[in-house]
Amino acid sequence: MPKWVPRAIVVFWLGFLGALVARELFHQLSSFVLLLLVSMFLALAIEPGVNRLARRGWRRGSGTALILFGVLAFSVFFIGAIGTLVGSQIADVLTNSKTYVNDTVDFINNTFNTHIDPAEVNASIAKPDGPVQTFINNQRGRAVSLSTSALGVLFQLLSVSLFTFYLVADGPKMRRAICSRLPEAKQRTVLKTWDLAIEKTGGYLYSRALLALISAFFHWIAFQAIGTPAPVAMALWVGIVSQFLPVVGTYLAGVLPLLLTFLDSPIKALFVVGFILIYQQLENYLFAPRITARTLKVHAAIAFGAAMLGGAVLGPLGAVIALPASAMIQALASSWGTRHDVIDDELVRVVEKPVRQKRVRQSRKKN
Repeated sequence: MPKWVPRAIVVFWLGFLGALVARELFHQLSSFVLLLLVSMFLALAIEPGVNRLARRGWRRGSGTALILFGVLAFSVFFIGAIGTLVGSQIADVLTNSKTYVNDTVDFINNTFNTHIDPAEVNASIAKPDGPVQTFINNQRGRAVSLSTSALGVLFQLLSVSLFTFYLVADGPKMRRAICSRLPEAKQRTVLKTWDLAIEKTGGYLYSRALLALISAFFHWIAFQAIGTPAPVAMALWVGIVSQFLPVVGTYLAGVLPLLLTFLDSPIKALFVVGFILIYQQLENYLFAPRITARTLKVHAAIAFGAAMLGGAVLGPLGAVIALPASAMIQALASSWGTRHDVIDDELVRVVEKPVRQKRVRQSRKKN
């Protein structure tokens, strides 16, 4: 037997055991890693605001606490308002279920020329061993598990808040400790990368917040005109959820106002669906490209792929974090290496829009 064979066997088994240990550690620490990633994302997002307050004489701890408290207060108020609205609507549906069923059945019969008996539908819903009552009874038994899940989410929220506070409040000290271990050239690289991460994360949140404000404004006008219940709350819901949950956020956000409007009038619900679809096209081709081009310069294909990859690995939070991360990676990659002049060819020729030429001509005419 060659001398290297026993060593190779030992190395193989040590590597195999090391891989098992690493996989188990990752499985056990995955929730902690996710909390840490979310905390770093929030820390990079609020860093510019804390820096502005610090330049005006605020202590970093006080400025960080103020911004974090504002974000948490808005989140709790928004979730509480939406939860109260949904709860009141559910209570109204349960109280006036026969009226809603009669109106819905009449609409279906008149629209599709069917002959459904509303009394039979109400009887099947009220039947003790029917599917509807069985589903309601099963949901009542899950109250304890929902309460436990809510406590877990509250604990995670507090953990993220504490991590974010320390990362931002002691940010200069932490960066100074890291740079003290590196030579001057690497210190500049680390600080440049850090500043780029703050810029891209802040730009992402700024663009999302601006798009959410525009979306909420137009949806408020539409919901007010259509007659959707609580148009202001529903418009804010659509604007925030559609912008901060990539890829599927628009469709998830439209479900709640659609259901509330359908309970009031199925015809109005069709108008809600039509407006959401039309506005989504306007946002994709008119609003989003102009806003994200200035704040988050990232290719559309890269952004879509990053959102899908982040969602597959870490869920919805991963999809949100992946967008500024992809923008930062793209910016870093573009600054590395040597650039060369591109030859003139049909495959690489970019045709610029003639909008600037028209503006120049108009300015010359005015002068």
